[in-house]
Amino acid sequence: MRTQVRELLALYEQMVLVRRTEKAAHDLFLSGLVKGTTHLAAGHEAIAVGASAALRDDDYVFATYRGHHHALARGATPQECLAELMSRATGLCRAKGGSMHLTKAATGMLGSYAIVGAHLPMAVGAAWSARLRGTGQVAVAFFGDGATNIGAFHEALNLAAVWKLPVLFVCENNLYMEYTPIADVTAVARPAADRASAYGIPGEVVDGNDVVLVREAVFRLAERARTGDGPALLEAETYRHFGHSRADPATYRPAEEVERWLGRDPLDIARGRLTELGVPAGTLADADERARDVVQRAVDAAKAAPGPDPREALTDVWADGGAEWRT
Repeated sequence: MRTQVRELLALYEQMVLVRRTEKAAHDLFLSGLVKGTTHLAAGHEAIAVGASAALRDDDYVFATYRGHHHALARGATPQECLAELMSRATGLCRAKGGSMHLTKAATGMLGSYAIVGAHLPMAVGAAWSARLRGTGQVAVAFFGDGATNIGAFHEALNLAAVWKLPVLFVCENNLYMEYTPIADVTAVARPAADRASAYGIPGEVVDGNDVVLVREAVFRLAERARTGDGPALLEAETYRHFGHSRADPATYRPAEEVERWLGRDPLDIARGRLTELGVPAGTLADADERARDVVQRAVDAAKAAPGPDPREALTDVWADGGAEWRT
């Protein structure tokens, strides 16, 4: 029981850290310190944190432009992420990635990608690499419900199934593909899970707002892939607390729907589990305070950090594999 409490408390604190980092990004954007746009994942924390807790440190993760939570869950610090969003030299990608391209290869976070569905075949390639090298690694691709209607989604699933690769596809179904309800443009009720059978792979649905259930599902399917049984498709049901991007007030979403989903906040669900296990309110408050302090220090450090050196503008942007690679 003590181990269970300790692990769940750590997951809760990490989710709070992600939520507070996203809130900081939101506030910095509104104050003009974050340029461009941001796609916040507030409400999705249980998916990133639960999945990462189920993976090995050397597994690969690929995410979408709504990928702050995955970068943080896979070892990026709030300071690195916020500095990147603010175009500082101390940023995760030294100010070359911004909000939509957070990458930390050293921890297996192989990028977040702005082109919908483009990273799914890349995850298949990473899984193929792991198979060839015999490392036992698994590649996990996170994507939104809208990507299930993109050709790359079907191509990636088909090839992964044909080659029986160690890759897990995780759909973060938040009901909307940008501004359009996914149900309005998709022939099946479950845009991801209902299509798995067409490729002969398992398709499951999980409550994406419950970090414990996500961790259990990802661990089971990742181990299945790791031991040679091939890919699987997991559809995690969730809801974003904000609009598609910071330019979107999300007025197209019914008020009662928003209220219902906000009542199933991932942090509240984790808090409820911890309370049932006998964790005092003070312990939860301490976790909240620690996360708050970490993020505040990250904001202060990012604000104080220098801008990027123009002389580095063309470094680390192209890797030439040589003539042999090109042919």
